[in-house]
Amino acid sequence: MDGTQDADRLEAFTTFVATTQRRVWLPLCVEVGADTADDAVAHALAYAWQHWDRVATMANPAGYVYRTAQRQARRQRRHRTVDLPRPDDDHQPDFDPRLVDALARLTDHQRVAVFVVHGCGWTLREAAELLDVSISTLRNHLARGMAHLRTLMEADVNA
Repeated sequence: MDGTQDADRLEAFTTFVATTQRRVWLPLCVEVGADTADDAVAHALAYAWQHWDRVATMANPAGYVYRTAQRQARRQRRHRTVDLPRPDDDHQPDFDPRLVDALARLTDHQRVAVFVVHGCGWTLREAAELLDVSISTLRNHLARGMAHLRTLMEADVNA
């Protein structure tokens, strides 16, 4: 490759990282925790850079990077529980503190679906594309997760 091709390649990858990194990190964070997600996303992006010529031509490069990061995170995870960050009460006036514990009790797929759709405001299409699942599969995880959350939150109130 000549210098112009190298510069174009770097620019394309830099743009990809800028538009994709946080979108990959957010759902992974609620699945495996922030620290593990940081490391896994960095690993996945480094891998994507090494194989950029192939990754750039994929139909869903962001989904590929997400799956790569997810596999790396699962290898890194030392324990099953996920330490979800607690929101600052000053910035979440209507936040029910029991929600964090209830979210932690959902399956990984349910927690990610609920978080990206209801917490981040992503459309079903956006979430399904990044997570590399069908919209129908995402809807199922979302419906089951919300039903489980309602049961958990109601059980807490009635206890």
